[in-house]
Amino acid sequence: MVLRVRGVVAAAATVGVVGIAALFAPSATAATVLRAAPAPAQAPGGWAPADSAPIRPGVLTETAGGGACTANFVFTSGNRVFLGQAAHCGGTGQSTETNGCDSGTVPLGAAVTIKGADGRDRTGTMVYSSWVTMQADGESDPDTCAYNDLALVEIAPGDVPDVNPSIPFFGGPTGIDSDGLAPGEQVYSYGNSPLRLGISALSPKVGVSAGDIGNGHSHVVYTLSPGVPGDSGSAYLDAKGAAVGQLSTLNLSPLPVSNGVGDIAGELQYANAAGGLGDVELVLGTKPFDPTPAGVSPQQLAAPAGPPLGAS
Repeated sequence: MVLRVRGVVAAAATVGVVGIAALFAPSATAATVLRAAPAPAQAPGGWAPADSAPIRPGVLTETAGGGACTANFVFTSGNRVFLGQAAHCGGTGQSTETNGCDSGTVPLGAAVTIKGADGRDRTGTMVYSSWVTMQADGESDPDTCAYNDLALVEIAPGDVPDVNPSIPFFGGPTGIDSDGLAPGEQVYSYGNSPLRLGISALSPKVGVSAGDIGNGHSHVVYTLSPGVPGDSGSAYLDAKGAAVGQLSTLNLSPLPVSNGVGDIAGELQYANAAGGLGDVELVLGTKPFDPTPAGVSPQQLAAPAGPPLGAS
């Protein structure tokens, strides 16, 4: 069994399997071509510096009526700029409600507090939610309903100069991964759960893939520090720095303490086909991807061993 946890408060009452989000499988009709936008051209005057930008992947988001999550990537559509989070961050139902086609959710237009890296809060607006869209459109494909878990928070125009699209610590993304994760392939992530009490050394995570599930539309990974409630929605990169997806679940079975990662390529296809925002693009990082940042011990960057997919 998998349960959803929309934030740290909900996690305190969860025993057994902790669900941090849903996974995703794209609709058969979602055929929009994916693009990654080069970073410097999208914000007036360019993006804020990667090392000091207040709004970036890895900051906490708090959805009014929902829960606290970690932002994953930056996206654009024309002159509009969005911060990605998990759709279930706006969930209003019980943690056992895992189907995005019938689970309770806040509506579009909900306010989202962006906890800036400079200590100042900004307010964004949830303008896309896969859950809201699937329910409005009467989506019935079981894989899509079970796995589609992406929301986009529009950043106010006045706050766009404070944005940088780079993943903290590792840099990137360098593009979009579209061929899934083979067993043993390494992944890189950055979570920001309040459960870590602000200890930044616990935020970077290096992991290894246990293979794809859901017909290749979701990925099972192990990391030295598993994603926990509050990390929900955080970005995952592959060994080349390409965007793989966002943190989806923390499972105690069938693979103990493994994380599920939703597939960002499929999620973007669905959003572009049905979201009504135009051509949404993932923005590339201004900071180059580096899987072994200087000054970091090899032990901290070593990928853990995990049982192969299908192991009991």
